[in-house]
Amino acid sequence: MGLDKLGLDGLDLAIIALYLAGITLFGLRFRKRQRTLRDYFLADRNIPWWAIALSIVAAETSTLTIISIPGLAYDTNLAFLQVVLGYLAGRVIISFVLLPHYFRGDLYTAYELIERRFGRRLRSLTAGLFLVTRAAAEGVRVYAVSIVVAIAIGTDEVSSIAIITVLTLIYTFEGGLAAVIWTDVVQTVIYVSGTLVGLFTIVHLVPGGWLAIHSVADAAGKLRIFDFTPDFWKPYTFWAGLIGGAFLTTASHGTDQLIVQRLLAARNQRQSVTALLSSGVAVLFQFALFLMAREEMIVIALGNGDKQYEEMFARLQKQFPQKIAIKIAYDNAIAHKIEAGSDMFLMPSKYEPCGLNQIYSLKYGTVPVVRATGGLDDTIEPWDARTGRGTGFKFTDYNGEALLLTIKEALKAFRDQNSWQTLMRNGMDKDFSWNNSAKEYGRIYERVRQLRATHNATAVATV
Repeated sequence: MGLDKLGLDGLDLAIIALYLAGITLFGLRFRKRQRTLRDYFLADRNIPWWAIALSIVAAETSTLTIISIPGLAYDTNLAFLQVVLGYLAGRVIISFVLLPHYFRGDLYTAYELIERRFGRRLRSLTAGLFLVTRAAAEGVRVYAVSIVVAIAIGTDEVSSIAIITVLTLIYTFEGGLAAVIWTDVVQTVIYVSGTLVGLFTIVHLVPGGWLAIHSVADAAGKLRIFDFTPDFWKPYTFWAGLIGGAFLTTASHGTDQLIVQRLLAARNQRQSVTALLSSGVAVLFQFALFLMAREEMIVIALGNGDKQYEEMFARLQKQFPQKIAIKIAYDNAIAHKIEAGSDMFLMPSKYEPCGLNQIYSLKYGTVPVVRATGGLDDTIEPWDARTGRGTGFKFTDYNGEALLLTIKEALKAFRDQNSWQTLMRNGMDKDFSWNNSAKEYGRIYERVRQLRATHNATAVATV
């Protein structure tokens, strides 16, 4: 994918380069403070609790988190936050059970405690397991980041991995744990701030603002958090989230060196507990932000209309040139190209006596999303994923909420490409030719003729 398709120009690339160089130089500032092993591995146990908390949040967050959590919210609701409550419960357990032991003595790793209690062999085994599993996990995360970097600056994935690894290794190796924690703080502030800016931008651009968003989301059940159903097979219930999240966090934050080393850098046990618990609150806030993100679409509009809507679309196109394309004109050739090249065709007409565009779309394999009125209602059969029948999506009420809910339903169906292919073929198999219509008129005429003959025969018999 070229830079022109992403809308990146020289200034964008300069900002990316400046960030990569800046974060590396910032991390290198801490190399002068590394005089002892305690300085290098524990940052002299002089890191404030709030910096450790933000560093823990950064360690828990990756590109995969930012990609997956919004998609999960779009597909379901806010039920994932129940798992985060389990994360909080696990942190409480660690604060009372494990942290007191870690702060008895001058420990550098979680595995020294295992050696004291169970011997050197078990320490070597658990440390080895940590290195293997952490290498595998971080490999996946670095690869995910490399895909984003490759798309952003045009490098291949191997080169992107090399860039990320070298820059991170430089300040980590030279600056020790202090460099890791403080660069984590900077990066957390950047991506959380970016998420907040994105959220406020969405609220500002949506007609009706937050009240309209809340109304539509609430009507669709997207704001539901708690599910107390005692169902073992449901992935996100209160009980599954509380118990599963607590077990997961107790293991990952209580024994994994990635987190424990950060906790050991606190000035004392009390600050370590404060950092751990406050990081849980920060994670809850962060996941709530990510869960409020939404699926992306590319919108293409063609035609004329009310001046206010023409101006609105033109303004949106200017703000989001890679997401919205508008042509204020009538052009039959372009109209057919748009319909043929799109995944969905949106036709939310208030009145439509006949309608041909949805028929064109069906033949092109473009799934119609229409309001159930006139010819649109006659020609589009609602999609039913259970039976595999239907040709599109319909809504009845003429308002924005009904339209958005139907679009979300269509986008959800789009994720299952096997079903989507069936839906497309259903539409393409429809026959709206005059031959088929003439046969239907013929059947109607024959039925009327038979009814008339039956009526006449009944009348004669009565006389």
